[in-house]
Amino acid sequence: MAASIAYVGGHLQYGVNFCMGQSYKQAIWVPSVTFNGCLQRELSWSCGVSKFLQIRKCNLFRSRTNENWKSFGTVITSAYLRDGSTKYFDFAVVGSGVAGLRYALEVAKHGSVAIITKAEPHESNTNYAQGGVSAVLCPSDSVESHMQDTIVAGAYLCDEESVKVVCTEGPDRIRELIAMGASFDHGDDGNLHLAREGGHSHHRIVHAADMTGREIERALLEAVVNDPNISVFKHHFAIDLLTSQDGSDTVCHGIDALNTETQEVVRFISKVTLLASGGAGHIYPSTTNPLVATGDGMAMAHRAQAVISNMEFVQFHPTALADEGLPIKPKKTRENSFLITEAVRGDGGILYNLSMERFMPLYDGRAELAPRDVVARSIDDQLKKRNEKYVLLDISHKPREKILSHFPNIANECLQHGLDITQQPIPVVPAAHYMCGGVRAGLQGETNVHGLYVAGEVACTGLHGANRLASNSLLEALVFARRAVQPSINHMKSSSLDLSASSLWTRPLVPKSLGSDVMHKILRITREVRKELQSIMWKYVGIVRSTSRLQEAEQKIGKLEAKWETYLFEHGWQQTMVALEACEMRNLFCCAKLVVSSALARHESRGLHYMTDFPHLEESKRLPTVIFPSSHTTGTWSSRQLHQQPIVKSMV
Repeated sequence: MAASIAYVGGHLQYGVNFCMGQSYKQAIWVPSVTFNGCLQRELSWSCGVSKFLQIRKCNLFRSRTNENWKSFGTVITSAYLRDGSTKYFDFAVVGSGVAGLRYALEVAKHGSVAIITKAEPHESNTNYAQGGVSAVLCPSDSVESHMQDTIVAGAYLCDEESVKVVCTEGPDRIRELIAMGASFDHGDDGNLHLAREGGHSHHRIVHAADMTGREIERALLEAVVNDPNISVFKHHFAIDLLTSQDGSDTVCHGIDALNTETQEVVRFISKVTLLASGGAGHIYPSTTNPLVATGDGMAMAHRAQAVISNMEFVQFHPTALADEGLPIKPKKTRENSFLITEAVRGDGGILYNLSMERFMPLYDGRAELAPRDVVARSIDDQLKKRNEKYVLLDISHKPREKILSHFPNIANECLQHGLDITQQPIPVVPAAHYMCGGVRAGLQGETNVHGLYVAGEVACTGLHGANRLASNSLLEALVFARRAVQPSINHMKSSSLDLSASSLWTRPLVPKSLGSDVMHKILRITREVRKELQSIMWKYVGIVRSTSRLQEAEQKIGKLEAKWETYLFEHGWQQTMVALEACEMRNLFCCAKLVVSSALARHESRGLHYMTDFPHLEESKRLPTVIFPSSHTTGTWSSRQLHQQPIVKSMV
């Protein structure tokens, strides 16, 4: 792909890391990148990221006004609803998970907000999060301990400042959720019941049985519905960001979306845009992610010249329900794998192979409580050595009442398929679960694109490093969504909207002119290509990798993409045409290529990235991978924005 990849962390970066109980500093030199005198002090990845991302600009949030732009102020409801195909808002939020909703509720106090969500508002990765949210809420626990657990799990690739911010501010974010009406489990003593999961040294997981994400989503959505400044646009698929170039700077002015119910393209012009669109689990055939997780935000940001980081670190959850091992098989193939939460192992669950041999102690002294990357590789090794399709997770030795109270959702799902988890082990297998990489962000969710912020799984903040610690994802989303609020407000107040701006970009077209027969053929081929891409990613870019297999994946993906695009354009498809499944496919291709390119750049085994030809961790390579913005003059359909980027300096 047309992108430059390097290990970088800043211009001359110093990051404090922990190794063998000692802290030390490592300098990272990045050639050919200058800040024009911006570098004044030691920079960690996070505190220096806005300077690094801006490359030539020292102040990301400087006032960007021009007398040619009309000052629009806060847009009122009657104004943005006058034109059905173009809507004007102070803030546009893509995604309705915990990050998007929490951010929207705060910025709505200062302006109008559009939440653009692909399906129903509750359909997000948040809604499927079972285990809980990690936070230091017990006197015997400490922020330092949470930080250390995060850094160890992240294979010492975490940015310490990001880790410190999240672990320090996390408890307040939990208290805010409780104040908003989120209900978490309490123990007999009346205090919050805190669970423990793999990689954690303390009980610090706040949860609502095994449906924590659903409860958080419920509380946030209820608040959003009651906020008059927030408008939710469901079944609106985000297509591309609307950007312009101001010299060397890329500026975001909103987003185009496809209303998948009316087949109308809607243009959202906004002063500030937040991407909170989740991950890209569906680049793999088996994933715990809902169908909406097709990497749309990561791909859009890449096409819009945002910096991408650490995409090689794809977390495979060790324990997704293996349908093949159930007494009663599901009647149809699941759209996404059913997750068996980490908390089952945290509560004493034991992993066995099909001969009922406990195997985790053979791989790691922490056994079932080892971090996810270790457990997933161990299960993968067992399956390959024994030529079996799943392993068993047994919690039945615990009291029945405890199992049913802690894991009612899992117990009910398994019981529907003839399995009683209070008496029988659960068949499990690893499945794609979480992207530790994404759009590179600073400590306030800022990106190198002016007016564009990111939070949640779509972002790479440096918190997770090479492997996410269990239950740190919801915490990160809450903390960074909140941190992005004030700079977003500042940017909004210093920006203007032009009511004529909508005409600056070519509008995407719905392919009605192709006719139903052609569209049926295109959709059929697209679905076949999607399955083929997923198969390539699982076979060549899975839990265990090698350089030769990654190179083979790169070639196969390139050929498959070229074949698919050729088919589209030979059947009358045009560059600006949009349809849900075709646009999802281009995003899946884009994200798959980002993962493969990043994986090829890392010549070591660290965290989630395990290479058979580089089996050891190399201290000299303890650096993030970065994919810089690339030229859009060449490339595939998936790597270019549908509209032509206007280069208008006077716009800002």
